[in-house]
Parts: sequence; structure tokens; C-alpha cells
Amino acid sequence: MKGFVFLLGSTLTACVVAGAADVAPTDLDTITQRAQACTPCHGKEGRAAIDGYYPRIAGKPAEYLFNQLLNFRDGRRFFPMMNYLADRQREDYLRELAGYFASQHLPYPPPLPAKVGSAVLNRGRQLAVDGDRSLDLPACSTCHGTNLLGMMPAVPGLLGVSQYYLDAQLAAWKNNTRHAKPPDCMAQIAQRLSSADLGSVTAWLASQAVPDGALPEEQPATPPPIRCGSMQTNSAARASPAR
Repeated sequence: MKGFVFLLGSTLTACVVAGAADVAPTDLDTITQRAQACTPCHGKEGRAAIDGYYPRIAGKPAEYLFNQLLNFRDGRRFFPMMNYLADRQREDYLRELAGYFASQHLPYPPPLPAKVGSAVLNRGRQLAVDGDRSLDLPACSTCHGTNLLGMMPAVPGLLGVSQYYLDAQLAAWKNNTRHAKPPDCMAQIAQRLSSADLGSVTAWLASQAVPDGALPEEQPATPPPIRCGSMQTNSAARASPAR
């Protein structure tokens, strides 16, 4: 009996080894498989749910996604799961992950109906599209693109994201608990926003539909109205005295 058990165990081991020999190591470590760690929160292919807290990462500029992974890894942003996942990761790995989700160009779901009145939405549209010179607030569109879907190489889109998430991020900048590469332009803007204006602009942004096939815009030749460290690529940021 002992000889039979030994023979059976040896046979099973040989089968496992033989089967493993037919599987290339790269088949067990593809970027698609590694990206699965992100999908429980960000949704399949990074598309997320429009009514949730977690943001859509599909189709965002790769340099923006890469910068945020660095921010989580290096302590400029705080969210326990993201800090844990990004901790001690190499930059080439994080860049590859960012590039994977940036390449996922998927349709956006229709927005949820706004729960505020027309006056609030009109004020939100003014701030997003025109800004408010009396408060030294540039329009969101000057940096985030005229279609508000982001600007290459490193500015995110603001549409197709829930109001919960937009509120939380602006509040984090306003309360000095979220940071970006200096000069941190969003921290400056958030400090200038009143609570009412913050709610108005996020309500309007969250209520806008995204046309099919719309993409982030190319960076314009004219400089932005406010200096932003996060608008630089990572290599440029390293060379900048502001870093």
C-alpha cells in the first residue's frame, strides 16, 4: 500500500510538472491579469459606476493616472487601499498599469438626474465654462479641456464621474488633505471656492452627458491661466525647479 501511494504521488507530481512546462511564465503575469486588482472598486475595465464613490479610470490620460499612482505611493494622496496597492511599486510597473487603463476607451453611461434647481446648475455651468474673475477663479475648461474630458498629457476629465467623488476631492484639497505636485493649482482653486460654489460646479459636472467617442484634448499652445505642477509629465516635473 505504501508503495502504491508513493507511485501515485510521484505520478501526480510528474503530471503537474509536465503541465506547468507547457505554460509560459508570461501567460501568468499579463497586464490584464495585474489590472484585475483594480476592478473590484473601479469596475470592469476601469469604467466604474456613475452613482458610486470610486472614479472611472478608463480612458483617462495615462500620465494623469501614473501621477496619481505616484501620489498614493509617495503619500500625497491618502486612501488606505490605494496606498497599500501602490506602496513600494516600481515606476515602470505603475506606468504600465496606467497605460493599460488609459487605453480602455469605453462608452459612458447616461448621468443621473440633478437633484438641485436651475439656479444652482447655472452657477455651476458658469464656473466650469467661464470661471469667475471677481473671485480669481479660472474656468475648469481652461485646464480640463473645452469638452471637460481632460487634456493631454496629464489632466483628467471631469465628466462621467459621480458628484460624490468630485465633492470629496475638492473638499480634500480645500481641507489640505489631498496634495499634488507643486505648484498645487487645485489646492489654490479649492481654497477660493465657497461651499455653495463647490456644490454648484460638481452638481453641474455630474449632470452632463458624455458624447460617444469623445476623448481628452491635446494640450493647447497657450499656457494655462494658473501654474500647475501636475500638468507636467513626470520627466519634466523632475527637471522643474518647482518640484
